[in-house]
This record gives sequence, structure tokens and C-alpha cells, in this order.
Amino acid sequence: MTTHATLPGLSAEQRRRELRRLLTAGETLITPGVTDAAGLRLVEEAGFATAYVTGAGLANAQYGLPDIGLVSQREVVDHVARLSAATDLPLIVDADTGYGGPLSVMRTVRLLEAAGAAAVQLEDQVLAKRCGHFDEHQLVSANEMQAKIEAAVAARGDSELVIVARTDARGVLGLDEAIKRAHLYVEAGADVIFIEAPRSVEEMRTIGTELAGVPLVANIVEGGKTPELSAAELAELGFSVALFANYLMRSMLQSGREALAHLRTAGETSSRTPHLLPWADRQSLFGLPEYTALERRFRDG
Repeated sequence: MTTHATLPGLSAEQRRRELRRLLTAGETLITPGVTDAAGLRLVEEAGFATAYVTGAGLANAQYGLPDIGLVSQREVVDHVARLSAATDLPLIVDADTGYGGPLSVMRTVRLLEAAGAAAVQLEDQVLAKRCGHFDEHQLVSANEMQAKIEAAVAARGDSELVIVARTDARGVLGLDEAIKRAHLYVEAGADVIFIEAPRSVEEMRTIGTELAGVPLVANIVEGGKTPELSAAELAELGFSVALFANYLMRSMLQSGREALAHLRTAGETSSRTPHLLPWADRQSLFGLPEYTALERRFRDG
């Protein structure tokens, strides 16, 4: 874990190059989602190589909203800037629809690039998007999405920023159309393809076969529409990224619910101390010893 009080950290370009290296390293990249810097530090501590800035998690955890496209471009950009300042991990950012047409996508990409994103994910739903594991999606045309991807590629200039193209066509028009769109999005310049919510292992195998050679994302949503496979199983099916977008948030919410139920019933916390992160571990997680040493250095000369 980098302690930013004492080390300069990796540049945004170095993180982007590292993500590109990881995507072609031949191993499936297990990527947890994060909603805040505390979760990001836990992801670092656990030894993961990347983290995913989840749009659903941002809406749920930071605004108390459902994942139906209510969080703005500016709110996402500010969130990414905070997270990027707290880590050296490459961050894959869920940018929903890009917040408009091709020109809006260009601005979104430039803002997220400046905020430190290593990858920007765009999807082919209409602006009032919905979680991929909900129902009643509406899509833009494949041509419109191609234009948005081309705009994203143009906006990044000479940057190593990775463009992830997601299609939600499986739930609206079927798997064949989703695969057709995926090929069109690769032609438009997408680096990574994300076909959301395949319904079976066989569908996932078809995706891996039809898009062989293209880095692919599998989004594992516990209780969602896609089979809950392991990273090893996903690797066998041809997926490069095993995304567990809201596993950490849901785990923390369940633990918090149980902790608060105990406090409400028992009126004390001492009996649950073994279930809490130890005080010293909390301070270490956020770099207090290093900050304290640095403070003393500048104070004492």
C-alpha cells in the first residue's frame, strides 16, 4: 500500500500502462468494486491489482439512491479524483452512458482522465440508464454507441486510457444482438468489451468464443442474472476481468446491519469488540504511523 504522505506515487499514465499490461498478462483479473477510500484501502491491503469505481455503489453508498442514472457527471468525476488521490491502483470507472451524446462523452472522458482514471466504461443504454441486472432497459442504436466510442477514443488523445464498452443488449434484444454490437464497438475503438447479464454458462462460453482475442469483462452480481462463477471458471470461458462490483459494499452493509442490531438490542459494544477492526489496524490502514513520522521530521528538522 502506498502512503501518499511519504511517497510520490504512480502517475496516471503509469497506472494506465499497468492496467493495459494486466489485461494482456494471460490471467483473469479479479477486480472488486469500491464506493469510498476506506474500501479502496481494504482492496489494496488484500493484494488486488485493480479496483472498480462502481456507479451503482456510488449511488447507493454516497447518495442513498437506486442505480437508475440519478448521479451526475460532475459528482462521478469528483468521486474519482478523491479515490485516485488515495491509491496507486489502476481504477476502472463506471461512467454510465457518458452523460449524453458524443460531445458529452468527450468531455466526460477528458474530465475522468484528468481525475486519474485508468479506464472509462461506457454503456449503450439511453441516458436514464438502469442497473444491468434490473429489467426494462432501453438502448441507443448501435450506430449511436459506435459514435460515442469513437468520441471517447478521440478525446483521450495520446493517453493510455482504456475504453471499456458495455452493451445491455442481451436483456433487450438477445445474445446474438449483444455479440453483434460488441464486434461493432471493437471496430469503433473499444479496448475491452463488457456484455452485461448473460443468463447461463453456455451463453458466457459463446461470448468467449465469438469474441476470442478481445479482453472481456464478466460482471458477477450475487443474486443477479449471471451465473456466479469463480475467476478460474471465468478464465476457462475466455474472460479477462472477473468483476465483483458490489461484493465489498454488500458485505460491509450486512456487517453494519448486524452490528447496529446488536447495539440497538444490547445497548453496548464491548461484547462485539472481537468483531471490530482493531484500533491499531485502523490507524495503520490509513497511514497514521507514516504521517506521524513525517510530521516529526518537519517539526524537528
